Formats: sequence, C-alpha cells, structure tokens
Amino acid sequence: MKLTAKLISLIFHPLFIIGYVLILLLTMNPYMFIVNDEKARFLLVFNVFMLTVFFPLFSIFLMKMLDFIKSYKMEDKTERIGPLIATGIFYLWMFVNFKDNTTISVSFSSFVLGSTIGLFMALMLNSFTKISLHTIAAGGLVSGLLFIKYLYSYETFFVNLPFGSFQVSSTFVIIIAMIIAGLVGTSRLMLKAHDEFDVYGGYIVGIFSMIVAFRIMG
Repeated sequence: MKLTAKLISLIFHPLFIIGYVLILLLTMNPYMFIVNDEKARFLLVFNVFMLTVFFPLFSIFLMKMLDFIKSYKMEDKTERIGPLIATGIFYLWMFVNFKDNTTISVSFSSFVLGSTIGLFMALMLNSFTKISLHTIAAGGLVSGLLFIKYLYSYETFFVNLPFGSFQVSSTFVIIIAMIIAGLVGTSRLMLKAHDEFDVYGGYIVGIFSMIVAFRIMG
C-alpha cells in the first residue's frame, strides 16, 4: 500500500498540477487559447512545464548541492522555505506574463494565480504548521475546475483518440478530480508525511486560494 501511496504522491505532485490543468483546458477547448497550430500549443505546454516543473526542481537540486536543504523530502519545516520562495517566484513570473496576454485563456491565468496564492499562503503558514502542499494543490484543482465549469460554461467536450472520438462531461472530470484529491490526502496520511490537521488545512488553503483568484480575475 505504501508503494501505491508513493506513486499517487508522485503522479499528483503539486508541481505537475498546473501542467495537467493546461492540457485539460487545451483538450476541452483549444480555441480558448489563441494558438493556431500544434507547434504553438506544444510551445505553450513546454513553457509552462519549464516554469512550473523544471526550474523549481532545478532550484531545489541546487539547494541540495549547496547544503541549504538536507534531503529532497524536506521533512523539516525550515527546509521548505527556500524551495517555496523559489517556486513562488517562477509561478508569479508566469502569472505576470500571462495575465495580460490575449493568447492565454483567462480561466488558465486565474488557475495560475490561485496556485501562486496557495503557494505563498503555504509559505506564510510554514512557521506554524507543515501544511500539506499536495492537498493545497488537490483542493485547488477541484475548486479551480468547478469555477472553470460554471464561470465559463464548459459542460461537455470531445476527446479524440486513435480508436474514436468521445464526448466527456465536465462534471465527470470534476468527480474524478475529487477522487484524486481524496486519494492524495489519504496517501500523505499513509506515508505519515503529514497529520490530519496539515492535510485538511491544505484542502482549505487550496480552495480559498482559488476563490480569491477567480474573484480577482472575474
């Protein structure tokens, strides 16, 4: 069971969530992004990957090499400060560049803002509790998708696969996201990475962050 919990924690690592949402939105309605071809869409995904995954991970790698952190697990609260600041800078940089970019969907910019707010809230709360970054991301994922569905009226979309095209309900996607959020929280508890207060607090911070972000961008 611990192996499964580790796998879930890895697949739904907080750094991957923005990228997952971008791919989902491009699948739901590629026309919400003014990108005219596959190359442009690839470059968009690549740029987001670099800012939300590669550069934060590279920053953490450098901190480990320079002994600013003892391990990549960052089990001590103080070890999380540097990585949180570094990641927050990259998230904030991405939002600043996306928010007035007419080629980027407002729904995605709002989600990026919510993720950035959640990250900096985690940094502020880090002195008091080792709040779960995984459940902040999971809570933000569910609430962000709910806002996107109801504010931008995405009810269904088509997924084109090699063996056919399928119509998918956005409600179904949100239900899957809720299941994922539950699995993520359970996994963090099973791995004893956090206690219940940290896990549930993470959900609350993630949801609150998206409420603030979509309120600002709406």
